[in-house]
Amino acid sequence: VQLQASGGGLVQPGGSLRLSCAASGRTFSSYAVGWFRQAPGKEREFVAAISRSGRSETHADSAKGRFTISRDNAKNTVVLQMNSLNVEDTAVYYCAAISDYDLVYESARYDYWGQGTLVTVSS
Repeated sequence: VQLQASGGGLVQPGGSLRLSCAASGRTFSSYAVGWFRQAPGKEREFVAAISRSGRSETHADSAKGRFTISRDNAKNTVVLQMNSLNVEDTAVYYCAAISDYDLVYESARYDYWGQGTLVTVSS
């Protein structure tokens, strides 16, 4: 499966962004999807993940209450809605897909990665 992340940009603190991860292939529903981010000088970190069916999801503590992950298997799309953004959320955001397992936190276990989309939170 090929993944294309989009929706990043420049936003002021307190603002919102909606990231999308579009997947190619007819078996998208066979893959769980995760969002990760990497800030300059820092390691890549888990943000959120959603199960293959879309019925289960999990979010990092830093994202809980502010970010929401969802998916539409009919449209081969996973969305990360980000609200109440702050400067610490500035990073390149990546979507990734994994087969056979749901809600995986470890980035090394994911099979496919999108190219990343830059989110900059600044006044």
